[in-house]
Amino acid sequence: MDWPHDPDGEEGSEGRRKYGHAVIAKKIDEEADFPLSADEFVAEYGDHPIRIDYETVVSVADIFEHVEGSEFEDFPEFHKALGRALRSADYWPYRLEHA
Repeated sequence: MDWPHDPDGEEGSEGRRKYGHAVIAKKIDEEADFPLSADEFVAEYGDHPIRIDYETVVSVADIFEHVEGSEFEDFPEFHKALGRALRSADYWPYRLEHA
């Protein structure tokens, strides 16, 4: 896919130092962006790359296909919905192993 910027550059995952939630969170101004419309967020950032792990890059729009809800009142609500979406889409590479 042709990305509007390098997924590992300063606008993307900062040279592979930032992944998933962290990359998306940096696109939000907690003071000015809430309540946040999912449709408006995707319209602005949908084609931006999000590095999921060392070998997987998807678009914001790909992730938002799994986000439940169309408007979020605050950052914690948005962050939780995003986490559920990443896990349901199997874009969450971290697994908790029970002993």
